[in-house]
Amino acid sequence: MALTPERLSELDAFLVDLNRASAGVILPLFRADHGLENKKGKGAYDPVTEADKGAERAIRALIAECYPDHGVIGEEYGEDRPDAEFVWVLDPIDGTRAFIAGLPVWTTLIALRHLGEPVLGSIGQPYLGEIFIGSQGSGSRLLAKGMETPLKVRPCPKLTEAIIATTDPEGCFSGAELGSWTQVRATARVARTGCDAYAYAMVAAGTMDLVIEAGLQSWDIEAAVPVIEGAGGLVTDWRGERIGRNGGQMAIAGDRACLDEALVTLRRSAK
Repeated sequence: MALTPERLSELDAFLVDLNRASAGVILPLFRADHGLENKKGKGAYDPVTEADKGAERAIRALIAECYPDHGVIGEEYGEDRPDAEFVWVLDPIDGTRAFIAGLPVWTTLIALRHLGEPVLGSIGQPYLGEIFIGSQGSGSRLLAKGMETPLKVRPCPKLTEAIIATTDPEGCFSGAELGSWTQVRATARVARTGCDAYAYAMVAAGTMDLVIEAGLQSWDIEAAVPVIEGAGGLVTDWRGERIGRNGGQMAIAGDRACLDEALVTLRRSAK
């Protein structure tokens, strides 16, 4: 079934409602008693809070109420009809470590697949009052402080002029991957770590130029694809192929020339 502009506009408005529903759960628990647990138990650390779980429950409940035929894939509660025509892909808090540290760089990632492809996505930071939204064929925009602002990546043709980011080099990259990141970082002008998916939003907003990650799941990246591409940027794997709904190794860039320079190094450890 074709996705008409009218239907996409309706789903875009619903995406804003989903962000507000999740924010209503998360914000009272930020910098408060958030019920921290370790999902992996002894020998590893993968934090989860009641904010993660409660926000996903709230999002799922609203989807079930308004679009009961839609599927859902979420980090906390798994898959429900993942082969449906429309499937929502959820990461209620991307950056739980930042959340438990009280740092406002965590985000809520919500994507919508239509026939298997991400066509709508948002990166929400409710503590800052921001929702970065992108939709197929309609560009990207920032909703903040009651205003709507178009998003556009900035030109950055040289890696030596770039501001780049990754979440956690030592924790996310293997030996070969870490070597590639280290080389790209040595070339770039400025590098930041620990920003999680908020860095994706900054590429779309034109304040950063390149984000490099590895080991991603679908819910870590799908929401960013419409936002970045709608702002004129690119989302690829480390071989330079469009990443679409896939996780794994990822590069987000605002300028093709800057990305191509980084890919010379990243391809050496591409999987």
